[in-house]
Amino acid sequence: MARDWNLPRSGSCRCGGLAFTITTPPVLTAACHCRGCQKMASSAYSLTMMLPEPGFAITHGATVLGGPKGPRADHHFCPDCLTWVFSRPKRIEGFVNLRSSMLDDTSDVAPFLDTWTSEKLPFAETGAPHRFPQFPPPSDMGPLARAFAEWDGA
Repeated sequence: MARDWNLPRSGSCRCGGLAFTITTPPVLTAACHCRGCQKMASSAYSLTMMLPEPGFAITHGATVLGGPKGPRADHHFCPDCLTWVFSRPKRIEGFVNLRSSMLDDTSDVAPFLDTWTSEKLPFAETGAPHRFPQFPPPSDMGPLARAFAEWDGA
């Protein structure tokens, strides 16, 4: 049975100058352990909810682009506190990768995937049930999304 995501849900950056709402469940949740995410998040990994773009709306404020600029993704930050709030990947159009720690209530959001474990810091463990040395191959994405839809988050 699919879990209840208690939608809509809201969130914001650290200072509250940028706020958003999500109205659709995520397709996947992940912890990315790549060095780029470690540096952008100033942490051992970044947490991500992959959301269909129509289910994500900024309700207050505007973003500025930051982080690496190029063909892979646009990274959106609050212009005041410079919190990294979400990214729009260019290789998978129609999705927003929200930093799930930006939600007001994160009590039921856990990573389903660990990505880029080849660059993982030795102590960084998330408990995610699926792990990949880089990103999952495209052929795995459909089955992973279906399994995630049925996952209870525990």
